Amino acid sequence: MKEPKLKTVYVCSNCGETSPRWMGRCPSCGSWNTMNEDVVAEAPKAGLSGGKAAAPVRQEGVTSLTARRLADISTTEEKSRILTGISELDRVLGGGIVLGGVVLLSGEPGVGKSTMLLQLCGAISNQHTVLYITGEESVRQVKLRAARLKVPQDNIYLAAENDVDEICGLIEKEKPELVVIDSIQTMRCMDISSSSGTVSQVKESAARLLAVAKKQEIPMFIVGHVNKDGAIAGPKVMEHIVDTVLYFEGDKMLPYRILRAAKNRYGSTNELGMFDMTGQGLEEIENPSQMLLEGRPLGVSGNCVACTMEGSRPILSEIQALATKTNFPAPRRACSGYDYNRMNLLIAVLEKRAGYFFGNLDVYINIVSGITLRDTACDLAVCLSMVSSLLDCPVSDKLIAIGEVGLGGEIRSVPNLEQRLREAERIGFERAVVPKHSLAHLSAADYPGMKLVGAAYISDAIHALKSDRL
Repeated sequence: MKEPKLKTVYVCSNCGETSPRWMGRCPSCGSWNTMNEDVVAEAPKAGLSGGKAAAPVRQEGVTSLTARRLADISTTEEKSRILTGISELDRVLGGGIVLGGVVLLSGEPGVGKSTMLLQLCGAISNQHTVLYITGEESVRQVKLRAARLKVPQDNIYLAAENDVDEICGLIEKEKPELVVIDSIQTMRCMDISSSSGTVSQVKESAARLLAVAKKQEIPMFIVGHVNKDGAIAGPKVMEHIVDTVLYFEGDKMLPYRILRAAKNRYGSTNELGMFDMTGQGLEEIENPSQMLLEGRPLGVSGNCVACTMEGSRPILSEIQALATKTNFPAPRRACSGYDYNRMNLLIAVLEKRAGYFFGNLDVYINIVSGITLRDTACDLAVCLSMVSSLLDCPVSDKLIAIGEVGLGGEIRSVPNLEQRLREAERIGFERAVVPKHSLAHLSAADYPGMKLVGAAYISDAIHALKSDRL
Protein backbone atom coordinates (compact mmCIF):
# COMPACT_ATOMS: atom_id res chain seq x y z
CA MET A 1 0.00 0.00 0.00
CA LYS A 2 1.37 3.38 -0.98
CA GLU A 3 2.03 5.72 1.90
CA PRO A 4 0.16 9.05 1.77
CA LYS A 5 2.13 12.15 0.95
CA LEU A 6 2.70 14.67 3.71
CA LYS A 7 2.23 18.39 3.33
CA THR A 8 2.83 21.38 5.56
CA VAL A 9 -0.06 23.61 6.51
CA TYR A 10 -0.50 26.43 9.01
CA VAL A 11 -3.36 26.16 11.49
CA CYS A 12 -4.77 28.97 13.65
CA SER A 13 -4.65 27.94 17.31
CA ASN A 14 -7.62 30.21 18.05
CA CYS A 15 -10.22 29.17 15.48
CA GLY A 16 -8.68 26.24 13.55
CA GLU A 17 -8.44 28.01 10.18
CA THR A 18 -5.88 26.39 7.83
CA SER A 19 -3.65 28.04 5.27
CA PRO A 20 -0.99 26.66 2.89
CA ARG A 21 1.39 29.48 3.90
CA TRP A 22 2.19 31.36 7.06
CA MET A 23 0.38 34.63 7.75
CA GLY A 24 0.86 37.04 10.61
CA ARG A 25 -2.89 37.51 11.02
CA CYS A 26 -5.54 34.80 10.77
CA PRO A 27 -7.91 35.62 7.88
CA SER A 28 -10.85 34.03 9.71
CA CYS A 29 -10.79 35.35 13.30
CA GLY A 30 -8.30 38.20 12.91
CA SER A 31 -5.94 37.02 15.69
CA TRP A 32 -2.26 37.89 15.35
CA ASN A 33 0.61 35.36 15.50
CA THR A 34 -1.66 32.35 15.94
CA MET A 35 -0.77 30.46 12.73
CA ASN A 36 1.25 27.39 13.76
CA GLU A 37 2.97 24.94 11.45
CA ASP A 38 1.48 21.46 11.17
CA VAL A 39 2.13 18.41 8.99
CA VAL A 40 -0.85 16.46 7.64
CA ALA A 41 -1.40 13.66 5.17
CA GLU A 42 -2.41 14.84 1.71
CA ALA A 43 -5.77 13.51 0.55
CA PRO A 44 -5.41 10.97 -2.30
CA LYS A 45 -6.49 12.24 -5.68
CA ALA A 46 -9.12 10.39 -7.66
CA GLY A 47 -7.73 8.29 -10.51
CA LEU A 48 -8.91 8.37 -14.09
CA SER A 49 -10.59 5.02 -13.86
CA GLY A 50 -11.68 4.88 -10.26
CA GLY A 51 -13.06 8.39 -9.86
CA LYS A 52 -14.36 9.54 -6.49
CA ALA A 53 -15.60 6.97 -4.03
CA ALA A 54 -19.33 6.88 -3.86
CA ALA A 55 -20.78 8.08 -0.57
CA PRO A 56 -22.92 5.52 1.25
CA VAL A 57 -26.62 5.96 0.64
CA ARG A 58 -28.64 6.37 3.82
CA GLN A 59 -32.15 5.01 3.80
CA GLU A 60 -34.75 7.54 4.80
CA GLY A 61 -36.04 7.11 8.34
CA VAL A 62 -33.49 4.38 9.23
CA THR A 63 -31.04 5.15 12.06
CA SER A 64 -29.60 3.46 15.14
CA LEU A 65 -29.72 6.68 17.16
CA THR A 66 -32.20 6.84 20.04
CA ALA A 67 -33.41 9.76 22.13
CA ARG A 68 -34.47 9.85 25.78
CA ARG A 69 -37.30 11.91 27.15
CA LEU A 70 -36.01 14.81 29.23
CA ALA A 71 -38.38 14.00 32.11
CA ASP A 72 -36.91 10.48 32.41
CA ILE A 73 -33.32 11.64 32.96
CA SER A 74 -32.23 11.56 36.62
CA THR A 75 -30.64 14.69 38.05
CA THR A 76 -30.30 13.72 41.72
CA GLU A 77 -27.24 15.34 43.26
CA GLU A 78 -26.08 12.10 44.90
CA LYS A 79 -25.73 10.40 41.53
CA SER A 80 -24.64 13.31 39.38
CA ARG A 81 -21.59 14.49 41.38
CA ILE A 82 -18.61 12.94 43.13
CA LEU A 83 -17.26 14.76 46.18
CA THR A 84 -13.47 14.77 46.13
CA GLY A 85 -12.96 15.39 49.85
CA ILE A 86 -10.77 18.39 48.94
CA SER A 87 -13.08 21.26 49.87
CA GLU A 88 -11.12 23.92 47.94
CA LEU A 89 -11.33 21.86 44.74
CA ASP A 90 -15.02 21.09 45.28
CA ARG A 91 -15.67 24.83 45.73
CA VAL A 92 -14.07 25.72 42.38
CA LEU A 93 -15.80 22.84 40.56
CA GLY A 94 -19.18 23.97 41.87
CA GLY A 95 -19.82 21.21 44.40
CA GLY A 96 -17.88 18.19 43.15
CA ILE A 97 -17.06 16.30 39.96
CA VAL A 98 -19.96 15.89 37.53
CA LEU A 99 -20.41 12.44 36.01
CA GLY A 100 -19.27 12.54 32.40
CA GLY A 101 -17.69 15.97 32.88
CA VAL A 102 -14.35 16.74 31.24
CA VAL A 103 -12.09 19.13 33.15
CA LEU A 104 -9.05 20.78 31.57
CA LEU A 105 -6.39 21.73 34.14
CA SER A 106 -3.58 24.04 33.03
CA GLY A 107 -0.74 25.89 34.67
CA GLU A 108 2.93 26.78 34.48
CA PRO A 109 5.51 23.97 34.57
CA GLY A 110 6.23 22.92 38.14
CA VAL A 111 3.21 24.66 39.67
CA GLY A 112 1.79 21.36 40.96
CA LYS A 113 -0.76 20.07 38.41
CA SER A 114 0.32 16.43 38.59
CA THR A 115 0.65 16.64 42.37
CA MET A 116 -2.91 17.93 42.72
CA LEU A 117 -4.38 15.26 40.45
CA LEU A 118 -2.50 12.46 42.19
CA GLN A 119 -3.78 13.71 45.56
CA LEU A 120 -7.27 13.88 44.05
CA CYS A 121 -6.97 10.27 42.96
CA GLY A 122 -5.94 9.26 46.45
CA ALA A 123 -8.75 11.25 48.07
CA ILE A 124 -11.52 9.45 46.16
CA SER A 125 -9.85 6.05 45.74
CA ASN A 126 -11.40 4.74 48.96
CA GLN A 127 -14.82 4.75 47.27
CA HIS A 128 -14.09 4.95 43.52
CA THR A 129 -11.71 3.31 41.07
CA VAL A 130 -9.31 5.64 39.28
CA LEU A 131 -7.34 5.21 36.04
CA TYR A 132 -4.25 7.43 35.74
CA ILE A 133 -2.78 7.69 32.24
CA THR A 134 0.68 9.22 32.11
CA GLY A 135 2.33 10.23 28.86
CA GLU A 136 5.27 12.11 30.36
CA GLU A 137 6.47 9.76 33.10
CA SER A 138 6.89 6.05 33.65
CA VAL A 139 4.64 4.19 36.06
CA ARG A 140 7.61 3.80 38.43
CA GLN A 141 8.09 7.59 38.58
CA VAL A 142 4.40 8.08 39.39
CA LYS A 143 4.71 5.37 42.05
CA LEU A 144 7.61 7.22 43.69
CA ARG A 145 5.66 10.48 43.79
CA ALA A 146 2.60 8.70 45.22
CA ALA A 147 4.75 7.19 47.97
CA ARG A 148 6.19 10.61 48.81
CA LEU A 149 2.71 12.12 49.00
CA LYS A 150 1.44 9.12 51.02
CA VAL A 151 -1.42 8.56 48.61
CA PRO A 152 -3.61 5.44 49.07
CA GLN A 153 -2.81 3.14 46.16
CA ASP A 154 -5.29 0.24 46.24
CA ASN A 155 -7.91 1.54 43.75
CA ILE A 156 -5.56 3.57 41.54
CA TYR A 157 -4.52 1.96 38.24
CA LEU A 158 -1.61 3.31 36.20
CA ALA A 159 -0.78 3.08 32.52
CA ALA A 160 2.00 4.78 30.53
CA GLU A 161 0.63 5.21 27.02
CA ASN A 162 0.47 7.85 24.26
CA ASP A 163 -1.87 6.14 21.78
CA VAL A 164 -5.33 7.69 22.21
CA ASP A 165 -7.14 4.74 20.62
CA GLU A 166 -5.46 2.32 23.02
CA ILE A 167 -6.39 4.57 25.95
CA CYS A 168 -10.02 4.80 24.83
CA GLY A 169 -10.14 1.01 24.51
CA LEU A 170 -8.71 0.61 28.01
CA ILE A 171 -11.30 3.01 29.44
CA GLU A 172 -14.17 1.14 27.77
CA LYS A 173 -12.77 -2.17 29.01
CA GLU A 174 -12.01 -1.25 32.64
CA LYS A 175 -14.82 1.32 33.10
CA PRO A 176 -13.13 3.30 35.91
CA GLU A 177 -15.03 5.94 37.84
CA LEU A 178 -12.43 8.66 37.18
CA VAL A 179 -9.79 9.08 34.46
CA VAL A 180 -6.75 11.37 34.55
CA ILE A 181 -4.84 12.18 31.34
CA ASP A 182 -1.39 13.69 31.94
CA SER A 183 -1.02 15.41 29.53
CA ILE A 184 -2.96 16.07 26.32
CA GLN A 185 0.14 17.43 24.54
CA THR A 186 1.79 13.99 24.75
CA MET A 187 -1.19 12.09 23.33
CA ARG A 188 -1.24 10.99 19.70
CA CYS A 189 -3.74 9.55 17.23
CA MET A 190 -1.81 7.06 15.10
CA ASP A 191 -3.96 7.64 12.02
CA ILE A 192 -2.80 11.28 11.93
CA SER A 193 0.71 11.66 10.59
CA SER A 194 1.73 14.80 12.50
CA SER A 195 3.75 14.62 15.72
CA SER A 196 2.43 14.90 19.26
CA GLY A 197 1.52 18.36 20.48
CA THR A 198 0.54 19.77 17.10
CA VAL A 199 -2.80 21.45 16.58
CA SER A 200 -4.35 18.56 14.69
CA GLN A 201 -3.17 15.96 17.24
CA VAL A 202 -4.34 17.91 20.28
CA LYS A 203 -7.71 18.68 18.73
CA GLU A 204 -8.43 15.12 17.59
CA SER A 205 -7.12 13.55 20.81
CA ALA A 206 -9.32 15.79 22.94
CA ALA A 207 -12.35 15.04 20.77
CA ARG A 208 -11.90 11.25 21.04
CA LEU A 209 -11.37 11.35 24.80
CA LEU A 210 -14.42 13.58 25.16
CA ALA A 211 -16.54 11.11 23.19
CA VAL A 212 -15.57 8.23 25.49
CA ALA A 213 -16.18 10.28 28.65
CA LYS A 214 -19.66 11.34 27.52
CA LYS A 215 -20.67 7.91 26.24
CA GLN A 216 -19.53 6.05 29.37
CA GLU A 217 -20.42 8.94 31.77
CA ILE A 218 -16.93 8.80 33.24
CA PRO A 219 -15.50 12.07 34.60
CA MET A 220 -12.12 12.95 33.15
CA PHE A 221 -9.33 15.34 34.12
CA ILE A 222 -6.98 16.41 31.31
CA VAL A 223 -3.72 18.27 31.95
CA GLY A 224 -2.93 20.99 29.41
CA HIS A 225 0.36 22.82 29.06
CA VAL A 226 0.56 26.59 28.66
CA ASN A 227 2.59 28.66 26.24
CA LYS A 228 4.85 31.63 27.04
CA ASP A 229 1.85 33.99 27.14
CA GLY A 230 0.13 31.91 29.85
CA ALA A 231 -2.65 30.64 27.54
CA ILE A 232 -3.36 26.94 27.09
CA ALA A 233 -1.20 25.52 24.32
CA GLY A 234 -3.08 24.04 21.39
CA PRO A 235 -6.23 24.99 19.51
CA LYS A 236 -8.88 27.13 21.18
CA VAL A 237 -11.51 24.57 20.20
CA MET A 238 -10.11 22.28 22.92
CA GLU A 239 -11.28 24.78 25.56
CA HIS A 240 -14.69 25.02 23.89
CA ILE A 241 -15.46 21.29 23.88
CA VAL A 242 -14.53 20.56 27.52
CA ASP A 243 -16.94 21.32 30.36
CA THR A 244 -14.58 23.06 32.77
CA VAL A 245 -11.30 24.94 32.33
CA LEU A 246 -9.19 25.39 35.48
CA TYR A 247 -6.05 27.51 35.83
CA PHE A 248 -3.56 26.62 38.55
CA GLU A 249 -1.60 29.78 39.34
CA GLY A 250 1.24 30.69 41.64
CA ASP A 251 4.82 31.82 41.76
CA LYS A 252 7.14 28.84 41.94
CA MET A 253 9.28 30.77 44.40
CA LEU A 254 6.32 31.14 46.78
CA PRO A 255 4.45 28.27 48.48
CA TYR A 256 0.92 29.52 47.77
CA ARG A 257 -1.15 28.25 44.83
CA ILE A 258 -4.46 29.59 43.54
CA LEU A 259 -6.99 27.53 41.57
CA ARG A 260 -9.41 29.48 39.35
CA ALA A 261 -12.13 28.43 36.91
CA ALA A 262 -12.09 30.21 33.55
CA LYS A 263 -15.08 28.17 32.34
CA ASN A 264 -17.54 25.98 34.22
CA ARG A 265 -20.78 24.64 32.79
CA TYR A 266 -21.85 23.29 36.17
CA GLY A 267 -20.86 26.06 38.57
CA SER A 268 -19.60 29.59 39.05
CA THR A 269 -16.41 30.88 37.45
CA ASN A 270 -15.82 33.38 40.27
CA GLU A 271 -14.84 30.89 42.95
CA LEU A 272 -11.24 30.56 44.08
CA GLY A 273 -9.35 27.80 45.85
CA MET A 274 -6.10 28.34 47.74
CA PHE A 275 -3.43 25.76 48.53
CA ASP A 276 -0.07 25.67 50.25
CA MET A 277 2.71 23.67 48.57
CA THR A 278 4.57 21.68 51.20
CA GLY A 279 7.00 18.78 51.18
CA GLN A 280 4.05 16.39 51.60
CA GLY A 281 2.07 17.89 48.71
CA LEU A 282 -0.68 20.49 48.52
CA GLU A 283 -2.52 21.47 51.68
CA GLU A 284 -5.78 23.42 51.73
CA ILE A 285 -5.87 26.95 53.11
CA GLU A 286 -9.22 27.22 54.85
CA ASN A 287 -8.64 30.75 56.17
CA PRO A 288 -6.89 32.68 53.36
CA SER A 289 -7.52 36.11 54.91
CA GLN A 290 -5.54 35.28 58.03
CA MET A 291 -2.81 33.65 55.97
CA LEU A 292 -2.43 36.68 53.64
CA LEU A 293 -2.17 39.08 56.59
CA GLU A 294 0.46 37.09 58.50
CA GLY A 295 3.66 39.04 59.06
CA ARG A 296 2.03 42.38 58.20
CA PRO A 297 4.26 45.28 59.31
CA LEU A 298 2.64 47.37 62.05
CA GLY A 299 3.02 51.13 62.26
CA VAL A 300 4.60 51.46 58.78
CA SER A 301 3.35 54.01 56.28
CA GLY A 302 2.00 52.94 52.89
CA ASN A 303 0.06 49.89 54.10
CA CYS A 304 -3.71 49.44 54.04
CA VAL A 305 -5.96 46.38 54.08
CA ALA A 306 -8.63 45.79 51.40
CA CYS A 307 -11.32 43.14 51.00
CA THR A 308 -12.01 41.47 47.66
CA MET A 309 -14.76 38.99 46.78
CA GLU A 310 -13.75 35.77 45.05
CA GLY A 311 -17.13 34.27 44.23
CA SER A 312 -18.93 33.89 47.56
CA ARG A 313 -15.74 34.18 49.63
CA PRO A 314 -14.45 37.50 51.06
CA ILE A 315 -10.65 37.64 51.22
CA LEU A 316 -8.64 40.31 53.04
CA SER A 317 -5.39 41.34 51.42
CA GLU A 318 -2.63 43.79 52.29
CA ILE A 319 -1.89 46.61 49.83
CA GLN A 320 1.54 48.22 49.96
CA ALA A 321 2.33 51.56 48.31
CA LEU A 322 5.60 53.43 48.02
CA ALA A 323 5.85 57.04 46.81
CA THR A 324 9.42 58.29 46.56
CA LYS A 325 11.29 61.07 44.80
CA THR A 326 12.20 60.21 41.24
CA ASN A 327 15.66 60.41 39.69
CA PHE A 328 14.32 60.44 36.13
CA PRO A 329 12.68 63.16 34.00
CA ALA A 330 9.47 61.11 33.89
CA PRO A 331 8.35 59.45 37.14
CA ARG A 332 8.03 55.69 37.17
CA ARG A 333 4.86 53.75 37.90
CA ALA A 334 4.89 50.00 38.63
CA CYS A 335 2.33 47.46 39.90
CA SER A 336 2.50 43.92 41.16
CA GLY A 337 -0.87 42.20 41.52
CA TYR A 338 -2.88 45.31 40.59
CA ASP A 339 -4.03 46.86 37.33
CA TYR A 340 -1.52 49.42 36.06
CA ASN A 341 -4.09 51.60 34.30
CA ARG A 342 -6.33 51.59 37.37
CA MET A 343 -3.43 52.85 39.49
CA ASN A 344 -2.82 55.75 37.08
CA LEU A 345 -6.53 56.60 37.20
CA LEU A 346 -6.53 56.72 41.01
CA ILE A 347 -3.40 58.90 41.05
CA ALA A 348 -5.13 61.36 38.72
CA VAL A 349 -8.19 61.44 41.02
CA LEU A 350 -6.01 62.10 44.08
CA GLU A 351 -4.25 64.99 42.32
CA LYS A 352 -7.40 66.59 40.85
CA ARG A 353 -9.96 66.00 43.63
CA ALA A 354 -7.89 65.76 46.82
CA GLY A 355 -4.85 67.94 46.10
CA TYR A 356 -2.13 65.33 46.62
CA PHE A 357 0.41 65.55 43.82
CA PHE A 358 2.55 62.64 42.63
CA GLY A 359 3.93 64.33 39.51
CA ASN A 360 7.56 64.23 40.65
CA LEU A 361 7.35 60.94 42.54
CA ASP A 362 7.84 57.30 41.60
CA VAL A 363 4.83 55.24 42.73
CA TYR A 364 4.90 51.49 43.34
CA ILE A 365 1.95 49.25 44.27
CA ASN A 366 2.41 45.72 45.59
CA ILE A 367 -0.21 43.16 46.60
CA VAL A 368 1.35 40.90 49.22
CA SER A 369 1.61 37.09 48.74
CA GLY A 370 1.30 37.21 44.95
CA ILE A 371 -2.50 37.46 44.81
CA THR A 372 -4.06 39.59 42.04
CA LEU A 373 -6.80 42.10 42.92
CA ARG A 374 -9.39 42.81 40.22
CA ASP A 375 -12.20 44.09 42.45
CA THR A 376 -12.93 47.85 42.26
CA ALA A 377 -13.90 47.73 45.94
CA CYS A 378 -10.15 47.90 46.63
CA ASP A 379 -9.87 51.42 45.13
CA LEU A 380 -10.24 53.24 48.44
CA ALA A 381 -7.58 51.10 50.15
CA VAL A 382 -5.16 51.73 47.27
CA CYS A 383 -5.75 55.50 47.50
CA LEU A 384 -5.24 55.55 51.26
CA SER A 385 -2.03 53.52 51.01
CA MET A 386 -0.60 55.95 48.43
CA VAL A 387 -1.53 59.01 50.53
CA SER A 388 -0.10 57.30 53.61
CA SER A 389 3.22 56.80 51.84
CA LEU A 390 3.19 60.35 50.48
CA LEU A 391 2.65 61.86 53.95
CA ASP A 392 4.78 59.18 55.67
CA CYS A 393 1.97 58.61 58.18
CA PRO A 394 0.86 55.02 58.89
CA VAL A 395 -2.73 53.85 58.59
CA SER A 396 -4.15 52.34 61.76
CA ASP A 397 -3.45 48.61 61.98
CA LYS A 398 -7.07 47.96 62.97
CA LEU A 399 -8.62 49.84 60.03
CA ILE A 400 -9.94 48.50 56.72
CA ALA A 401 -11.13 50.56 53.74
CA ILE A 402 -13.85 49.35 51.36
CA GLY A 403 -15.21 51.38 48.45
CA GLU A 404 -14.96 52.18 44.76
CA VAL A 405 -13.51 55.56 43.78
CA GLY A 406 -15.11 57.43 40.88
CA LEU A 407 -13.56 60.06 38.63
CA GLY A 408 -15.31 62.78 40.59
CA GLY A 409 -13.58 61.65 43.76
CA GLU A 410 -16.80 60.14 45.13
CA ILE A 411 -16.84 56.91 47.13
CA ARG A 412 -19.33 54.56 45.49
CA SER A 413 -21.06 51.55 47.02
CA VAL A 414 -19.85 48.01 46.42
CA PRO A 415 -21.72 44.68 46.40
CA ASN A 416 -21.61 42.21 49.30
CA LEU A 417 -20.57 44.90 51.78
CA GLU A 418 -22.11 43.02 54.72
CA GLN A 419 -20.08 39.88 54.01
CA ARG A 420 -16.88 41.93 53.71
CA LEU A 421 -17.49 43.66 57.04
CA ARG A 422 -18.27 40.38 58.82
CA GLU A 423 -15.01 38.90 57.55
CA ALA A 424 -13.05 41.97 58.67
CA GLU A 425 -14.67 41.86 62.12
CA ARG A 426 -13.87 38.16 62.44
CA ILE A 427 -10.18 38.81 61.70
CA GLY A 428 -10.09 41.55 64.37
CA PHE A 429 -10.46 44.92 62.61
CA GLU A 430 -12.08 47.65 64.73
CA ARG A 431 -12.76 50.44 62.19
CA ALA A 432 -14.03 50.37 58.63
CA VAL A 433 -14.23 53.25 56.15
CA VAL A 434 -17.19 52.59 53.84
CA PRO A 435 -19.30 54.62 51.36
CA LYS A 436 -21.42 57.11 53.31
CA HIS A 437 -24.71 56.34 51.56
CA SER A 438 -24.22 52.63 52.36
CA LEU A 439 -24.57 53.34 56.07
CA ALA A 440 -28.33 53.70 55.60
CA HIS A 441 -28.48 49.99 54.68
CA LEU A 442 -26.23 48.82 57.53
CA SER A 443 -27.02 48.31 61.19
CA ALA A 444 -24.28 49.13 63.68
CA ALA A 445 -25.73 46.47 66.01
CA ASP A 446 -24.72 43.77 63.51
CA TYR A 447 -21.05 44.72 63.99
CA PRO A 448 -20.61 45.23 67.74
CA GLY A 449 -16.83 45.08 67.60
CA MET A 450 -16.39 47.50 64.72
CA LYS A 451 -16.95 51.23 64.19
CA LEU A 452 -18.27 52.20 60.75
CA VAL A 453 -17.04 55.47 59.27
CA GLY A 454 -18.88 56.86 56.23
CA ALA A 455 -17.09 58.84 53.52
CA ALA A 456 -18.84 60.51 50.58
CA TYR A 457 -15.63 61.66 48.82
CA ILE A 458 -12.01 60.62 48.87
CA SER A 459 -11.11 63.82 50.73
CA ASP A 460 -13.57 62.85 53.49
CA ALA A 461 -11.89 59.46 53.90
CA ILE A 462 -8.43 61.03 54.12
CA HIS A 463 -9.67 63.66 56.61
CA ALA A 464 -11.24 60.98 58.79
CA LEU A 465 -7.97 59.07 58.81
CA LYS A 466 -5.92 62.17 59.60
CA SER A 467 -8.06 62.82 62.65
CA ASP A 468 -7.25 59.27 63.79
CA ARG A 469 -3.48 59.61 63.18
CA LEU A 470 -3.31 58.38 59.61
